[in-house]
Parts: sequence; structure tokens; C-alpha cells
Amino acid sequence: MSLIYVINGPNLNLLGKRQPHIYGDETLVDVEAGCRRVASELGHEIRFHQSNREYEIIDWIHEAREDASGIVINPAAFTHTSVAILDALNTFEPPVIEVHISNVYKREPFRHHSFVSQRADGVIAGLGTEGYQLAVRSIATLIRTTSR
Repeated sequence: MSLIYVINGPNLNLLGKRQPHIYGDETLVDVEAGCRRVASELGHEIRFHQSNREYEIIDWIHEAREDASGIVINPAAFTHTSVAILDALNTFEPPVIEVHISNVYKREPFRHHSFVSQRADGVIAGLGTEGYQLAVRSIATLIRTTSR
């Protein structure tokens, strides 16, 4: 059973309460339950995290280097600002999938640039919270194909 980290950035703790017209009504607890269900179906385990603090996200990426087979990350606002998260992800060799609930390319121009995309093996954006489940499925496929 492989371990997949799902890491969430700032303000995602307010999912379901903050701008539901953009991010929907599901909470982060709902997202976690969906990720765990999909991972279990595929024979994987999830370690789920959320922080409003950049250094905690970096620490989890460093931790993942020791025991994870993949990372699903929604860095939220840090997507557009954090070279430090990019640098941490560059130290992680297994697959990385970047997720965004909204379609960042239909939003403000500053959201069109992602530092994380420079490392990610794939990006899922604009599919709502279902994007997380698709990312877990994609990571499972990448783990299977890269471990051969």
C-alpha cells in the first residue's frame, strides 16, 4: 500500500464557506473523505494536510520525501508566489499533481502563473473538488507506471 500526500494551502480550511460561487459548497472534510475513498479503492493510503503557513507545507513536502509515493497539492495562493514550495517539490522525486478547484485561467491575470506547475507532472484545474479525486487516480497511475 503506497502513501499519497494531499497537501492544501491557505484558506482551503474555509472551503464550503468562502466564495461558494467559485469554490462550491463542499468542505475540506468532504474533499478528504473523497480522496480517502478513491485511494482505498486503488490500494493506497492518504495523508491529508492543510495549512495557511508556507513553512508547514514545505515541511510536509520534506516529510513526504521519506515515505510518500506521490503528492497531490493545491497550494492555493502560494501557487502564484512561492518559489520556496517549488524548491521543496524539486527535492521530491515521485510524481506530483497540482490541483485547483477553480479554473485559474478564467480568473485574474496574476492567477495565470504557477511556480508549482514547473515541477508538477500534471495539473487539474476548474473541475471543482472532483479534481482532487481525479488527481488521486492520476497519481495512482503514475506510481504504478513509474515503479515498473
